[in-house]
Amino acid sequence: METKEILQALPSLSISDRLKIAESALQLVLQEKHSLTKDEQKCQLTLAAITAIGNYVNKKLAIAFLSHAIGALD
Repeated sequence: METKEILQALPSLSISDRLKIAESALQLVLQEKHSLTKDEQKCQLTLAAITAIGNYVNKKLAIAFLSHAIGALD
């Protein structure tokens, strides 16, 4: 299955299935993290932060936090 097909299929899946896919994808990234570029590492950290704080804080606050966190990595 191509990336485009996967992305197109996501909206039709349940939240539970989407979370399973996201978790599996992150696990694969973690297994290969030694080969990640700096940009890929930033993306991974961003996804982890969104996952971790997305359920607990206001979206505007989460965006501000992530913007600050990503800026600190530069």
